[in-house]
Amino acid sequence: MALLTVFRPIALALTLSLLLTAFSSAEDLTPSGEKMRAHVKYLASDALEGRGVGTRGERLATDYLAAQLEASGVKAGGEDGTYFQRVTLLGSTPQQAEAELVIDGKTTLHFGQDFVGNSFAQQPDNGFDAEAIFVGHGISAPEFHWDDYKGVDVKGKVLVYFTNEPPSDDPAFFGGRALTYYGRWTYKFEEAARRGAVAAIIIHTTPTAGYGWATVSGSFSQERPEVKLEPGQPALKLAAWVTTEAGAKLIASTGKTVDELLAMANRPEFRPIPLGVHIRGHLPVKLRTIESRNVIGRVEGDDPELRKQVVLFTAHWDHLGRSVPVNGDDIYNGAVDNATGCAMVLEMARVWQTLPHKPRRSALFIFVTAEESGLIGSEYYGKHPVAPAGQTAADLNFDGFYPFGKTRDVFVTGAERTTLWPLVQRTAKRLSLEIKPDAEPEQGSYYRSDHFSLARVGVPAFSIEAGRDYLGKPADFGRTTFETYNTQHYHQPSDEYHDDWDFASMEQMAQFGLALGLDIANQPKLATWKPGDEFLSARQTSGVR
Repeated sequence: MALLTVFRPIALALTLSLLLTAFSSAEDLTPSGEKMRAHVKYLASDALEGRGVGTRGERLATDYLAAQLEASGVKAGGEDGTYFQRVTLLGSTPQQAEAELVIDGKTTLHFGQDFVGNSFAQQPDNGFDAEAIFVGHGISAPEFHWDDYKGVDVKGKVLVYFTNEPPSDDPAFFGGRALTYYGRWTYKFEEAARRGAVAAIIIHTTPTAGYGWATVSGSFSQERPEVKLEPGQPALKLAAWVTTEAGAKLIASTGKTVDELLAMANRPEFRPIPLGVHIRGHLPVKLRTIESRNVIGRVEGDDPELRKQVVLFTAHWDHLGRSVPVNGDDIYNGAVDNATGCAMVLEMARVWQTLPHKPRRSALFIFVTAEESGLIGSEYYGKHPVAPAGQTAADLNFDGFYPFGKTRDVFVTGAERTTLWPLVQRTAKRLSLEIKPDAEPEQGSYYRSDHFSLARVGVPAFSIEAGRDYLGKPADFGRTTFETYNTQHYHQPSDEYHDDWDFASMEQMAQFGLALGLDIANQPKLATWKPGDEFLSARQTSGVR
């Protein structure tokens, strides 16, 4: 193999003399699909029981990640000279057999069959009996001249609404087709708590959620890890989802169907609708303190001054653990989501450490906890960073890869919002990758993965994802593969490792991430967000202009 071909993935940030020095160890400087395969196979094995937070599976997974970093020569980047950053959480497990929702004392909804959810109040017994009010999408967005609450006091009420946001093709209005944070279920529950609601219920439909009821049921039926509440912090006694059929029962008094009510909610003139019913709820939970952990490795930069600044590579190690059995299988292995991302970050850490001459800035390789519970581990890191946001050059995140061969394209949604964009474009071009726009902007992927937590504190951050245009495959292969995974395997026990997987695309994306990361680590100045971006003020607050 020719010299330039061997080193093309990393050559962007290296001099010719470095290439010649490294020639004898070319294989060490190339991400290995087979090494990634071994990582995915172990992390997604039944032995780790779905890598649930606070379980034996967490201990096995995080010990493995730390051991692999150490074996690669990557230094410990956590607390007290370890690879770990402690994240103390409170686990809340709904006691399903005792849970119930009753509409006007007449219609009972059953946990699992009609609704799923948890209490965010962090107390063992959570009962309420309150008036229900429908609040559309539950959004208050002054910048878009949108308010689903219209000045109505909802304190002590049960809120009923849809997830997602008003549809539009205008990019200046809720991002057009692209889902903003206002459309995420996390925002809905946060806003309800801020307004003093006692409970909040999302009516599930597959189009508004972007996934089926099976995904919701599997995700919201088991223990939920949460950051402990501050004294006086408002919290919902129940944060729940109901099926479309159960939702129809909730709104029956309006005389409207679910679809008709959704159409009303999509109009700017929408006003809250009292449902004329009381909802009695009872959701006892079992609480326990969880000592979870992020895993952090560090490779020092070469510049005595700039080495205090860092480039982040992140992936979440957790999945759903054991939950609702499907065809007798209750282990949610999380092979694609996200053993694949962990494997890639491990490989990039190994290659980075192997470089005979390091870039100017340091690199942190971070595997975060509790992503599936609402990006908790990355949020914790953002608030308790190894290097402050103002000393962090970027976060490149890796979450969910389909190992089905090489692609001609790559997704870097959000990169175009940063001053790194020209560098990202050049890197893709040099690696013969076409940057494609977000294939499903309505899914709101930018607000659903750990880079979002870093963006919120100002760090230029985005995920790198393999494209859908597969070499040697039919034109619709990528689209149908995504749809199959999203509808049949996402957050299901069937997200399992297979021996026939082709890890070539993961090699590609790791090469892209390395090349881009090396260039970022050598840039003369720190990047920021483009003018007008929602995260620019946070970047400026961190000290980067």
